[in-house]
Amino acid sequence: MILQALYEYYQRKSADQKNHIAPMGWEWKEIPFLVVIDKEGNFVTLEDTREGEGRKRRAKEFLVPMSEKKTSGIRSNLLWDNVEYVLGANPRNRDDITKRHDAFLERIGSELFQIKDSPPISCVLRFLGKSPLTQIEKQFLCSASWKEALESNAFVTFKMEGSEDSTIFDSLRDKIIIKTESCLRDVCLVSGEKKYIARLHPAIKGVRGTNTTGGSLVSFNLDAFNSYGKTQNFNAPIGEETAFAYTTALNVLLGKDSLNKSLVGDTSLVFWAQNSSEGAYDIEENFAWYVFDPPKDDPDRGVRAVKGLYEAMKSGHIPVFDENRFYVLGLSPNAARIAIRFWRSGTVREFGERILKHFDDISIDKGPKDSEYLTVNQMLRATAFEYKMENVPPNMCGAVMTSILDGTTYPNSLHQQCLRRTRAERKITYARAAILKGCLNRKNYIKGGLQMSLDRNNSNSGYLLGRLFAILEKIQETANPNINTTIRDRFYGAASSSPVAVFSQLLKLKNHHLAKIENRGLKVFYEKEIGEVMNGIYKFPANLSIDDQACFAIGYYHQRQDFFSKKS
Repeated sequence: MILQALYEYYQRKSADQKNHIAPMGWEWKEIPFLVVIDKEGNFVTLEDTREGEGRKRRAKEFLVPMSEKKTSGIRSNLLWDNVEYVLGANPRNRDDITKRHDAFLERIGSELFQIKDSPPISCVLRFLGKSPLTQIEKQFLCSASWKEALESNAFVTFKMEGSEDSTIFDSLRDKIIIKTESCLRDVCLVSGEKKYIARLHPAIKGVRGTNTTGGSLVSFNLDAFNSYGKTQNFNAPIGEETAFAYTTALNVLLGKDSLNKSLVGDTSLVFWAQNSSEGAYDIEENFAWYVFDPPKDDPDRGVRAVKGLYEAMKSGHIPVFDENRFYVLGLSPNAARIAIRFWRSGTVREFGERILKHFDDISIDKGPKDSEYLTVNQMLRATAFEYKMENVPPNMCGAVMTSILDGTTYPNSLHQQCLRRTRAERKITYARAAILKGCLNRKNYIKGGLQMSLDRNNSNSGYLLGRLFAILEKIQETANPNINTTIRDRFYGAASSSPVAVFSQLLKLKNHHLAKIENRGLKVFYEKEIGEVMNGIYKFPANLSIDDQACFAIGYYHQRQDFFSKKS
């Protein structure tokens, strides 16, 4: 199902010339340097294609023949590679540098034999026959560009002087025939047609944490994985064209400039629609902003995405019976392989409804500086030490995303981790209160659900105790305006887990604080608030369950927000 959806995505993108997706046997590759030669095969200059400033400099992308998998041994790319293969340079002091350069020459001679007399190929061969490294070092030995190319062992290819082509491949694209290395024909598991089966699938790059050479979704690299005497990927027969299509589609989705990817913890998330959504709300375009933090230059990007989804659902821009499929794929590194963390498929409307349900479940009163809608990354960071994503447990990221996409209860690990951080820091933030509210509402722990703001009809003991704790803290702050440490800093952990141990002491302390307040009206107000809450508390419980501890945090948060809200 995954490979079939990716294969269909490739077909959809390749049908539109505006997408510039690579054709069979080719790929878009960042090439930092171009070796410019003249018609006689003489070196002219080394062209730097990088743009930008400092570390943000990026090389231009060029369409080149598909790169070879270089897990071990010596294998050269066709007419492009690093300076070791192309020019015979030896920046890393390798013993096999001559073999690498010979492999580059041999591949040109074997695969381009029939067109060796065409001007671009003949010029390249003449250049390579004149000690290419010596030619470059004569002119560019002290050049900063040449030093950078050597130090980074950069990719290079060729360009003809005076040509309007970006590289020599522009004029050779129709002449280079990509040869198949497979000799086995079988039924392709994706297309259902009889095809030449791919022995190895192209590498998938862009998954955070994998090798720089990429990884594989389908791989049989040990005898223990083989069956019925078949070797490597012949165990899972997929046609060469299909293998190229699905890997190219996934590499496009994972590309540096892709808007169809996001990172949740260690999970690389990619998403795409079966068909484009012209004229309707484009969930494919906006999905990343439900997960990603908004850019600094556009902090309201996520808010617009969520509001747009609400409006699209209400106005019918996402029809009820729309059969357009939407796919979400979570990938994580696993040595040379890529592990599938989760895979979800459904209609655009189904995903839209579940995403909106998620935002409804976690919606809660907020301060003026808080973001209107919390992204998934903001939620996860709120549960982590020092608010850093690297401190989020790896499995939690995937579990939270699947609960949102499936519309199921949030993982218990999210609930527990949020309470731990709250007790450790003695701080109930907007994000943590929203998380706990969502966790409880999806469990249906409170009949009718927890509300966005203060609910004076909520009789849950944990919620009432949280409200009471907030009132007692407010009394202390009013009595001591410049106080640095309140009862929250000293007693929150005990009050939220073992109320009977601390509340009797806090109520005695309250009388001392009330006596210091000169405003009689405030005294009466606080006494009424305490009386209202105490009417619902039969006795202080010895312990609160983990769900009641969450209610305590929300009750405290609601009461604090109510103190600072404008009253009519």
